[in-house]
Amino acid sequence: MKSFGGTPRGERLERIKASPRWAGERFRNVHPVMPGLRDPNASMPTIREFLCDGERRMPRRPLPSMNPLEAWSRPPGSGLRATWLGHSTVLIEIDGLRVLTDPVWGRRASPSSLAGPKRFQPVPVPLRAMPPVDLVIVSHDHYDHLDYPTIHEIAKGVVPFVTSLGVGAHLEYWGVRPERIVELDWWESHELPSTGLTVTAAPSQHFSGRGLRNRNSTLWSSFVIRTERHAVFFSGDTGLTTEYQAIRERLGPFDLVMLEVGGRHPSWGDMHLGPENALKALALLGGGAFLPVHWGTFNLAMHAWDQPAETLLESGPRAGARLVMPRLGEPIEPTRAQRVEPWWRAVDTTGKPELDTTAPATLPKAVPWPLD
Repeated sequence: MKSFGGTPRGERLERIKASPRWAGERFRNVHPVMPGLRDPNASMPTIREFLCDGERRMPRRPLPSMNPLEAWSRPPGSGLRATWLGHSTVLIEIDGLRVLTDPVWGRRASPSSLAGPKRFQPVPVPLRAMPPVDLVIVSHDHYDHLDYPTIHEIAKGVVPFVTSLGVGAHLEYWGVRPERIVELDWWESHELPSTGLTVTAAPSQHFSGRGLRNRNSTLWSSFVIRTERHAVFFSGDTGLTTEYQAIRERLGPFDLVMLEVGGRHPSWGDMHLGPENALKALALLGGGAFLPVHWGTFNLAMHAWDQPAETLLESGPRAGARLVMPRLGEPIEPTRAQRVEPWWRAVDTTGKPELDTTAPATLPKAVPWPLD
C-alpha cells in the first residue's frame, strides 16, 4: 500500500546508523520510555474501550472555523502570525516567510481511506487554495502528522521540506524530489537559502513507524524556527522530558510555543504531553505565547474531545501561561492576542448530532500503545 511509505536505504540509512540516537536496530529516546503505567491507578484500555467508551469523544457538530485567505493577503503587522488549521497543522508567517507544519489534509489519520480515525471536519482552506509556502516541516512519520494524499499533492510543487532523519524516504517515495528534502538529527540546523530563516531539530520523547515492522526506524523531533527577529518552537509529538530545559538554554527564548495537548492516556507512558504536562513543558522552555495543537481534529484517546481546551482554560492562568487559542483558520499574532474565549463550548449545545459518533461493534482486544 503506497500510504505505508518508503524505506531508508543507501546514504540515508548510513546517516541513520551514524546518529547518536540509533541503538543498533532502531532509534531510542534520551530517557527510556516503556508503554507501562505512569499512573498506578490507570488500567490499560482495551480496543473496545478505545473505540467505544468515553463520553463526548467527538463534537456533536463542526467546530467554528474561519477562512483565512483574506487575512493572509496582508502581512502581519508584528512580523509573526500563526493560523491553526487543525491538529498539528499550522501556517506560520514569520518575517515575510511562510512555514507549514505537519500538513494533514486527508480525511483519516490512517493508511486506509476507508477506516481509521476520521477528522471531525475539513481543513478551513482546501490544499489547492493555500498560498505559496517557503518551507514544510514534518516532525515524524505517524499518520496524523505525515499524510500521503497531502504530501502527494504538495510534491507537485517546488517547496522544500525539513524533517527528521529517515522520514525523507517516505517523502521521496511519494514524489518529492530528493534535492528538496533536508533531514536533520537532533541539534542539527538548516538555513533556508537567502532568507535568514534557520530550522533546528531538537529532542522530543515519542516513537515512530507506519507499520508493524518499522517501529522507530525513523527519528521523531521537535523543531525551532528562527529568524533575526522571532523564534517559534513546535513540539511535534512528545511526552514530558527534561530535554526541554536544554532546548531552552540552547535555542530559546521563544515568541511562540506550539505544544501538543491531546491524545494522551495515563497508561500509555510518557509519549504525549496532555494539557497538564504541556504547561510544565512550557515552563521548562521558558514561556512564550502558548498555542495548543494536536487536539480538536481526530478522536485518538479516551478523553472528551474538548478536555484539553477546558483544562488549559482552567489551569493555564494559574500556571502563568499566556494562552493563544484561536478558532480553526483564525490567523492570530501572539503579541496582539486577546483574552481566550471558549468558542468550543458552542459546539456541543443540545440538539441532534450532525457528526457520526458511532464506532464498530466487533473489535480486537487491547491498545497497549498509542496509535499516534
